[in-house]
Amino acid sequence: MPVSSVPGRFTGRTVIVTGAGSGIGKATAERLLAEGARVVASDISAERLDALAAGNEGADLLIVAGDVSSRWAVDDIVAAAGGSVDGLVNNAGIMDGFLPTAEITDEVWERVIGVNVTSQMRLIRAVLPGMVDAGFGRIVNVASEAGIKSGGSGTTYSVSKHAVIGLTKSTALFYGPKGIRCNAVAPGAVITNIEAPFLSAWAGERLGPIMQTTIPTPAAAEDLAASITWLLSEDSPNVNGAVLMSDGGWSTV
Repeated sequence: MPVSSVPGRFTGRTVIVTGAGSGIGKATAERLLAEGARVVASDISAERLDALAAGNEGADLLIVAGDVSSRWAVDDIVAAAGGSVDGLVNNAGIMDGFLPTAEITDEVWERVIGVNVTSQMRLIRAVLPGMVDAGFGRIVNVASEAGIKSGGSGTTYSVSKHAVIGLTKSTALFYGPKGIRCNAVAPGAVITNIEAPFLSAWAGERLGPIMQTTIPTPAAAEDLAASITWLLSEDSPNVNGAVLMSDGGWSTV
């Protein structure tokens, strides 16, 4: 059943959403637009962003194409917001081919950590001064079930999502007294276009049986958008430094 939006919930607020060209990011951007937000949507694919814009003509939407692992792209995203940023959804992320520790290459490690962790830190760092000045800010970082346990990913991806949770909790600790809430949502299996091939025979042998017997029915991207927008909203006023498991119960197995 589709999750109903809440008209006007984000009227007057500017929210940055990364990885907004598809999947969870697209669903979140569209829900925020439907609820009255001004959205700055970023994605590595200009084509996907153009499609997002075409599907939301007349909406208060700004699109910024670029690789979030680049500090210059982060600068472009924040500049596009044009001043006050009320909310940030750090959603952009990539997988690691399910490579176990002994098979990690430097290239995979640096790329995954760059996109999944460093980009989140840089964007948070960039928007915090304005949020502190305003005494208001809402940040949601997309972590993963793999940030809690490691039964469905390679080592690098798992490390990156554990790091996202640490970044979330530490940010909440330091800036909660300044009127800023920082939380994480941890999806399990979600129907998106993220590439997740098994590049390791041992990973397939080790993780295959675990994943086949424990993963619940994959969620729709809109289900995650509902969780994310709840954390961004004033419907979660006392929630800070939390990790919301939006994984269909996978983490309980």
